Amino acid sequence: MTEPAAGVRLQKVLAAAGIASRRASEVLISEGRVEVNSEVVLEQGRRVDPEHDVIRVDGSRIPPPRRHRYLALNKPRGVVATMNDPEGRRTVADFIAQHSSERLFHVGRLDTDTEGLLILTNDGDFAHRLAHPSFQVPKTYIAEVNGAVGEQTLRRLRRGISLEDGPVQPSSVKIVSTAGDKTLLKITIQEGRNRIVRRTMEAVGHPVRRLSRIGIGPVRLGNLKVGEYRDLTREELGGLLDLTGG
Repeated sequence: MTEPAAGVRLQKVLAAAGIASRRASEVLISEGRVEVNSEVVLEQGRRVDPEHDVIRVDGSRIPPPRRHRYLALNKPRGVVATMNDPEGRRTVADFIAQHSSERLFHVGRLDTDTEGLLILTNDGDFAHRLAHPSFQVPKTYIAEVNGAVGEQTLRRLRRGISLEDGPVQPSSVKIVSTAGDKTLLKITIQEGRNRIVRRTMEAVGHPVRRLSRIGIGPVRLGNLKVGEYRDLTREELGGLLDLTGG
């Protein structure tokens, strides 16, 4: 998308992003539903820099034109979260082989015995911000743990506990179901230390039997089958950019 140095007309940017046709985008602007850098735009023909200006429609961020690839993969259990394994084990690269020329890499890690959502990209700046602990991007898991988890344990987790490498405090812990000698929990945590969910549950006496990551920020696993992947949606990418200051 190229225009003179003065920028690109706002309605053209919205149309290119798939928000609406140019004419319908003009209506959105006239209704005061479009913001550029936190300023409501009412003038038609406003020129913007789609690479750097923060544009929102009804409060939702519109990411810049995509020069990079952003994928969500449902990593199977037993697959190594790396692009190359010297031991010859299956890696996430095996599931995106058709994109090998794009040199994608995974953002963060998942334990080999943990399944679920993994983001892959070839955008180094985005990956660095998404993985950096200072942004505290929330990650949501479904954990099957040993034993019946009681309210006292939930309160302890919500208050925070100490591990050998520092304190941890999940932002949300909910019981999904309890059956016999196991409990299904939904846990949201805003950090990515090694095996943090497993170590946290071990510390409160409920070791994890099975673990799946179902969300990273606004991105949800949804109906994505194990071993399958998809492109991030415009809304998901915009939400991640908001969380990471991109």
